[in-house]
Parts: sequence; structure tokens; C-alpha cells
Amino acid sequence: MKSIKYLLPASIASFFLFSCGGSSDEHSDDSGNDTIVVVQEPLETGMIDRFADLQVLRYDIPGFFDLSLDQQKLVYYLYQAGLSGRDIIWDQNYRHNLAIRNCLETIVQNYSGDKTSEDWNNFMVYTKRVWFSNGIHHHYSMDKFLPAFPREYFDQLITETGASLDPAIIDVMFDPKADAKRVSLDSKKDLILNSATNFYGPDVTEKDVDAFYKEKMANAGDHPVEFGLNSQLVKNENGEIVEKVWKVGGMYTEAIEEVVKWLELAQGVAENEAQGNALGILIEYYKTGDLEKWNEYNIAWSQATEGDIDYIQGFVEVYGDPKGMRGSYESIIQINDFEASERMKVMAENAQWFEDNSTIMDEHKKENVVGVSYKVVNVGGESGDASPSTPIGVNLPNNNWIRAEHGSKSVSLGNIVQAYNDAGGEGILREFAHDEEEIALAEKWGKIGSKMHTAMHEVIGHASGKINPGVGTPKETLKNYSSTLEEARADLVALYYLMDEKLVELGLIETTDVGKAEYDDYIRNGMMVQMRRLEPGAVIEEAHMRNRQLVAAWAFEKGKPDNVIERVERDGKTYFEIHDYEKLRVIFGELLREIQRIKSEGDYKAGKDLVENYGVQVDKALHQQVLDRAAALDIAPYNGFVNPIITPIENDKGEITGFKLSQPESFEAQMLEYSKTYGFLSK
Repeated sequence: MKSIKYLLPASIASFFLFSCGGSSDEHSDDSGNDTIVVVQEPLETGMIDRFADLQVLRYDIPGFFDLSLDQQKLVYYLYQAGLSGRDIIWDQNYRHNLAIRNCLETIVQNYSGDKTSEDWNNFMVYTKRVWFSNGIHHHYSMDKFLPAFPREYFDQLITETGASLDPAIIDVMFDPKADAKRVSLDSKKDLILNSATNFYGPDVTEKDVDAFYKEKMANAGDHPVEFGLNSQLVKNENGEIVEKVWKVGGMYTEAIEEVVKWLELAQGVAENEAQGNALGILIEYYKTGDLEKWNEYNIAWSQATEGDIDYIQGFVEVYGDPKGMRGSYESIIQINDFEASERMKVMAENAQWFEDNSTIMDEHKKENVVGVSYKVVNVGGESGDASPSTPIGVNLPNNNWIRAEHGSKSVSLGNIVQAYNDAGGEGILREFAHDEEEIALAEKWGKIGSKMHTAMHEVIGHASGKINPGVGTPKETLKNYSSTLEEARADLVALYYLMDEKLVELGLIETTDVGKAEYDDYIRNGMMVQMRRLEPGAVIEEAHMRNRQLVAAWAFEKGKPDNVIERVERDGKTYFEIHDYEKLRVIFGELLREIQRIKSEGDYKAGKDLVENYGVQVDKALHQQVLDRAAALDIAPYNGFVNPIITPIENDKGEITGFKLSQPESFEAQMLEYSKTYGFLSK
């Protein structure tokens, strides 16, 4: 895109900066009058760093300069609020993460020795991995990654740079067995004791957790709070189980006070009353730690659907807790993509049709699907659990009764998806697709198929189905399998309807070939490609990976009598070819019906059997083959992002008159700057 340049008389320059927010330089024209040259260029995207199994990308913020000054301020204040809580996710992930980060960053900033050695290169790779994962455990596999440099070299670096770290913590860093898994879902072991997450004190057991919340959940009524969402569970000096609540004046207060400060500024420039009201309740929740306030906020937030700016802020997703209760801190700032959102609004408007025509049992269908809103948005900044690794779609709130009675919001992160697409190659497709016909189908319809799958997963997938009266929440009944089964259920709703002519009728897709392309991709990924993210000999722990393999493997097995999906061996390589897309759709519908039944009835045994039998174990020989084939392509299996920098432009009175957008110099530079500016728990 071309840069946008305007020559403006100085008398109206301030108006332009107010409305457009561009950067400016003073010049003189031929008449001698001062002018302002306003320049706004799209930010450079693409890869900024590559190390280990990770690739760091940049994204642009389309639409930012189409906003009014107050709207730009709202984005900026929310951006600052999000980053102010950044330290929280580090401490939530593991109790020693902040100390380790401080030590590593002191070394990076102060070391003046040989930076060409293999040991230094390995040290920097380790440090970048820690930055990327917000700690010493892999952001996806949850396994602790080990330094590839000697302990003696690390001790030398500490001595030479004046860094410090407790030797006992260093021992943990280098010991493969110590705190080896951030989140363990191995049902054969104590989920809490076997997980290194800092959501629980070191001597708290799974039995302690269940006992502490049993009575609370039993007496919660029809409108329960999300028990345990905003606290650490520990034993006090008397051995009693207590909650350390994350709030102003409580645990993490130094960071939360800063979050609140920026949220109050954001409330002052809210776009409308509903948005301002929701922000006010969120602020009150942070000040009190009251989970009833969190419910109140989620109701207000889910119904505040007007305006161009939205956000996700708080202790939200529970994947980082082996019990699926405690929320990881995250922040995502969203700017509406008007054109894309208008195209997709039709899906939300037809949510009831999708519910009525689903394969789930009639008694498990919602009679009135309430308030499902869907937008394509452009991210204005991310933090916490959403950064550097980010989702591409989100559906909230997570509380089931709020979703049922008050509705939910679904978003696809358009500029993030675009950045992924721009950085991706065709190597994986060509290596694992069965033939040229499959490749051609993917090249023509794969991108729209992926976007539609994400949209339907979030909009009609998570919004569908209901729990039977008297059955507890899925967290209570399905326990550590709840997240996997919910993601599988949402995926299956999307997969079932991707082959439905209704989507063509609604103008959402041109042809059901879009569904065929997504079916091919889903089976390829679930049966093979995603295994490139696993270490040799590993089992699948992450909920989304379990979900994808569960769906693909179950469909493969159930379709064997009719050869719906064939496993093909050719030239020493394995492929999966779909022979009958319509029958596969029927199979997806059958699994959707069963998983909804499991969720509606709280059938723990059936849910456990599904996940353990289809979603956990991997074919070791096939896994090694996938690793070998993927290694030859040299494509990083994981991507994450740096955030664009939003810099306010101020006049001589200190008033914000506009904003400038830029990209960080490097991944390293942004991480160091974040720790310096937002290290409220580590100073």
C-alpha cells in the first residue's frame, strides 16, 4: 500500500491530528506558511525472529487511523492496562519464573564477553524460549525445556554480569525431573502435585481442592460463580486451605493497581454508556475480588455490543489449571473490521436455525439461542496468556448460565489470521496431502474453509447445547476432560455444517467444496501434522490437540467399514485420503450428538473413555515419521507475535493530540522494554 501524505495549513493541522492521529513534521510551502506533512504507512509485517521450534511475527493494526482521537485513546489505555498485568501470567505459570527472567535479562543486558560462541547462542535461544512461553515451560506442550548450555557456563555468566539467582532454582532449571510439567492431565496421578503451575501451593493436593470446593459448588444454585477463578489455593500456617485472592490489596496488587489505573482512563473515553458501565464493573471486580462482580461484569460486557472497540481483560481461560478452574491473566484489544463483520453477521442471526437442525438430541437443544454476537476484529495489542502466542478466535464469557441467558461474544482476530497466512508456506500441505487433487482443493478453498471453521466454532459451536436440569457445571462433572470435550464439541458443530448447503444459501461460502477442503485439512492435522509439535515418546496433554486427534481418530475408526477415510502407505510415507465426504459428515454428526449427551448429562466415564482412548496416545512409528518429514521442511511448528508500539503524540500542554504506530526493533528489544516498563511484580 502507498503511504498517505497530506500537506495541511498549520491552522488546520491540529484538527487533522485530532481526527487522524498521524505523525507530523513542520515544513514551509511556497507562500511561506507553515504546513504539516502527515505520513501513515502500513506497518511492516512478517517474521522478526526464529529460534528453536518457534517463529515470531509482526502484525499491522488496520483501521487504527480511521478511529476518532477518543477511540484511539481508548485503544491505547486498554493496551496499557493489558501490559500492566503482564507479570501476573509469569507468576501464575510457575513460582520461579520472575526470578529466572530477571536473572536472564540481567545477563543479556550486561554481558560483554564472547557473543559468537555456541554456548552464548544456546543461552540466547533459551532466554527467547522463556520470553515466548512466559516462563520455563513450553507454552503448548507444557513440558519444561532444558538449557542446551552447561551449568558451569551459566554460573560464569551470573558472576560476570552481576546477576543473581538462588542455586536451588538453578538446580531446577537443569534437572529434567524437577517440576517437569506445568500442567499435567495424567489421570493416573495427582493432577495438582504433578503440575508445576503456581495456581496452588506446593503441598496442596487434588483431594484438597475437591474437598474445598465441594460444598460451595453443591450450594451454588442455578447461577453459580466461577469458583476459584481469581485466586491461588494454599495451606496457611495451621494447615488450613485458604484462597489468596488476586485483587487490589491482595495477591498481585502492585500489577492490578496499574491495570485499574489504565482501565479508569479507558472508562473516561468509553464509546457509549453500556461500554463504560461494563468497564466500571470490571474495575470494581478488580478492587474487590468478588466473583459475583465478575458475573455482573460478564453480563454487562456480553450485552455491550455497540461501538468499534472491544476488549478481553482479566483472569479468563482455565487451560493452565489441571482442574480447569483458575483463570490465566490475559488481554486482547479489538478494533472492529466493519466489512468482514458485516459479511459474517448473518451467521449469528441464524444461530437458532443451526441449533434446531443440529444432530444433538432434542432435549439437549436450546429453545432460544440468546445474544450470540460475532465480529471480525483487528487486534490492537495483546498481553498475558494471549501473547506472544495468540488465539485466532475467541468466544466468551465462559460461564454457561450467562451464555444461555444473556448471550456471548465471538470474535475472529482478522489481522492475526492474515499475518499467519502471509508468513505460512505450502510446504506442509504438499508434504502431507495425499495427491494433487487434494492440494488443488486446499489452495482454492483452504483459507476460507479455515476462516469459516473458526467462525462457526466460536459463534454456533460454543453457543450450542444445554445442560440437563440438576446436572452440575462441566468443570464439576467432566473435571480434567471438560476443556477437551468442549473444544471437540465446538469443532464438530463447525465441521458438520461446513458441508451444509445452508451456508451457500446464506452467501457465506460459494460451494460445499469449502467444507471438503476443511475436512481434508482437519483429518491431515488431527491424524498426523499436529504431532510435529510433540517430542518423541510424548503423549498428548494440550486440550486442543487432544480434541483434534479425538475427532479425527474416532471418525477414522467409525468409517472403516465403509472405507470413508483410507490410510495410504506410499514410498515409505503415510497419507489419509477421504473417499466419502458426505458419510464423514454423518460420522461427525454422530460424535457431536454423543459429546453433547456426555456434557448435558455429566457422564464422566464416557467422556474419560473418549478422550483417553482417542485423544491421548499417539502412534509412535507414525509420530517419528511425521517428525522426520517435518524436519526436512524446516518450518517452525509454532508462531507468536510482537505487538506494534502505540506512542502518543502530545502538545506542549501534555495533551494527547494523536498517536504514532511502529514496530519494535526486535523480539529481544520488546521483551526487555516490557520488563523495564511493566515489571510491577519483579521490581
